[in-house]
Amino acid sequence: MSVRPIIDAGPGLNFLSINKERLLIAVLGPLSAPETVRDEVFRKSRQDDRFRAAATVWRKLTDRWIQILPDDVMPELATVVQRISGLPMAERMNHAKDLGEIMVIAHAVVLAESGQPVMVLIDDGPGAAIATSEIRRLQRLASSGRSVGSITLASTLTVLGRAAGTEHLPDQSAMRDTYRRLRELDDGLPPIEKTDLLSDTLWP
Repeated sequence: MSVRPIIDAGPGLNFLSINKERLLIAVLGPLSAPETVRDEVFRKSRQDDRFRAAATVWRKLTDRWIQILPDDVMPELATVVQRISGLPMAERMNHAKDLGEIMVIAHAVVLAESGQPVMVLIDDGPGAAIATSEIRRLQRLASSGRSVGSITLASTLTVLGRAAGTEHLPDQSAMRDTYRRLRELDDGLPPIEKTDLLSDTLWP
């Protein structure tokens, strides 16, 4: 049984808030998320009307589609959290800023170090940079003969690109509309014209 992709709160909030959970799951398959990410989605859903639908959709998906990864202070997880954040896990858990993506990466590293291939879905720049650093570290370990798995980094742009031409995004108009709605929730996404989502390679 393959490891489920691990999603960060940002992409989770965005796709679920515009009711595009079927697109997300069609591309990535059944998902997983740390407890911290689930809690962040629920909190922002309560605090910001733009994200109100996210918690409702999340609850409907149940464990069949989103499996929750416990954020217990286990030795392997605690070691990774301290290495990538610079703080003991128990202390880092008390700082909400960027905690979700730290836990996404930490869970992914634990799985990869046990030999599993795992994908993470992160849009945040610093989070993606940490994930990329961990990907390179695993590659170095593999090159030195260690039996390790791998981490693949995906983003909202990755998901939308894979969905191009499917029933979920059948044409460029659907792509533009979905992307516009996502950008209304996340101003960190670049203008669609600065992406490859309208390119001839996706829409021959």
